[in-house]
Amino acid sequence: MSTNVFSQTSDKTFILVHGAWHGAWCWHKIVSLLEAKGHKVVAIDLPGHGNDTTNPTNITLDDDVKKVVAVANEQTGQVILVGHSSGGVVIAQAAEESGTDKIAALVYLDAFIPKNGESVFSLVEMVQKQLPPSASNDLTIADCITPSEDKKTAVFKPEMAQQFFYDDCSAEDIEFAKANLSRQAFAPLAMPVKVTDSIYGAIPKYYILCTKSKDLDKTALSTHVPCKKVYTLPSSHSPFFSMPEELAAILNEVY
Repeated sequence: MSTNVFSQTSDKTFILVHGAWHGAWCWHKIVSLLEAKGHKVVAIDLPGHGNDTTNPTNITLDDDVKKVVAVANEQTGQVILVGHSSGGVVIAQAAEESGTDKIAALVYLDAFIPKNGESVFSLVEMVQKQLPPSASNDLTIADCITPSEDKKTAVFKPEMAQQFFYDDCSAEDIEFAKANLSRQAFAPLAMPVKVTDSIYGAIPKYYILCTKSKDLDKTALSTHVPCKKVYTLPSSHSPFFSMPEELAAILNEVY
């Protein structure tokens, strides 16, 4: 009996956390591939995204974190949090609040990986200052969004999505994604994390750098916080569409 209980509680669950404007829908290929390898996987909709109908106007980082922590607590045993893009900041704070007993590892998929006191916006600013002057002519997020009148949220311009997020993806995946992009609140991107060396710092971290990403060169972020290993994928910002088998293989290795 005790062996059986141990085997159940020692199984880890992948919790997949999407980035800005996206939802659980972006992970559908990865969920299938990981489940085929025998893993337990949960892809979540952060508040105001996907099937979550929360009004995005007043959503904060705390709301996003509470969702991840709640889903983590629903799982038996430890979890591995996988954060894409801005989801990296969400999983950092969620890990701090869930603790080392619950969080087995953090995986940053071309994501913003923060130190204490940093936010998505502050990390974007840091990276942009380090990029060569020639990169200043690249497409920026400001070119791609339409803010609301109250400046609290923004929608992503569908005509810009392919170039920014999905330039190596199939036409079918691009159309699917464009049809599902949702309004994004700015507050979760502006709020800094509060993390400690004793909890967040003690959890093993892995970084997956997408070397052909057009949204922002995150090479500097891959070494911003110590990681056990940095993987690279020659993909756009959305390898869950364009390179799902390769991405699933990395996650399977991290497990």
